[in-house]
Amino acid sequence: MRRLTVAHSPDADDIFMYYAIKFGWVDLKDMRFDNIALDIETLNLEALKNTYDVTAISFALYPKIRNDYALLRTAVSFGEGYGPKLIKKKETQLKRNFKVALSGTHTTNALLFKIAYPDARIVYKNFLEIEKAVLQGEVDAGVLIHESILGYDDTLVVEKELWDIWKELCPKELPLPLGGMALRRSMPLLCAIECEKALIRAVEIAHTHQNMLSKMLLERRLVRVDHATLQTYLGLYANEHSIEMNDAQYEAIDLLFSLGYTHGFFDQKIHARDFLIPKEYEALRND
Repeated sequence: MRRLTVAHSPDADDIFMYYAIKFGWVDLKDMRFDNIALDIETLNLEALKNTYDVTAISFALYPKIRNDYALLRTAVSFGEGYGPKLIKKKETQLKRNFKVALSGTHTTNALLFKIAYPDARIVYKNFLEIEKAVLQGEVDAGVLIHESILGYDDTLVVEKELWDIWKELCPKELPLPLGGMALRRSMPLLCAIECEKALIRAVEIAHTHQNMLSKMLLERRLVRVDHATLQTYLGLYANEHSIEMNDAQYEAIDLLFSLGYTHGFFDQKIHARDFLIPKEYEALRND
């Protein structure tokens, strides 16, 4: 029996996509998963230290961990016409070097923000503290992520949608890559293939049985939002496009990696498909 650590965020979409496993709805064969929930920037930092067998990450981190982790095809979150929001107080006029709170240096929203606002003065906070920092005047603005984009104080307004920044940088209509999953390269290949298959099944089952799973999560107070907000949020970030990546999503990730390289954030331009688990090995081995 192989025990694997699976780290994900405590946000509604990650909880939703993982808990089909936690509730025993997925056959793990000879594997057992021990899960841990941490905020996304902590997960990014732990991935840099190669801490967990499987971990949620920001896509903008992946080029920095590519030698230690393979990119998984499942449990992904993309924005399509939506995404993180740069917010401020209604009366605030942002100067060129305005002070802003971001949720972490390795997040996708931080990468896009730095490209769009190279002179801003950045402080990093837990994403749950960003709205408060803006309201209290600690910063001039902040980038809201996760469930925070669905509701915030009515004294705040959106200065810029990061989706709009993405559109300005993107030569064609592609979804905005936000978060995905990665798996340690040191894991035996057949185990890695089975692990990815189990996670794909978990996301597929969760999507198929969304109403039942949502009810169970709400009854157990495993998510921070109410039923209506949960359904809205899952429609954004844990939908049919989260089960297994498609061509447009791969192209979008490649563009993100290219932008990061062009602007000096990555040491090499890479392509997402080159860093997937070679699942075809299983069929070749059985021939």
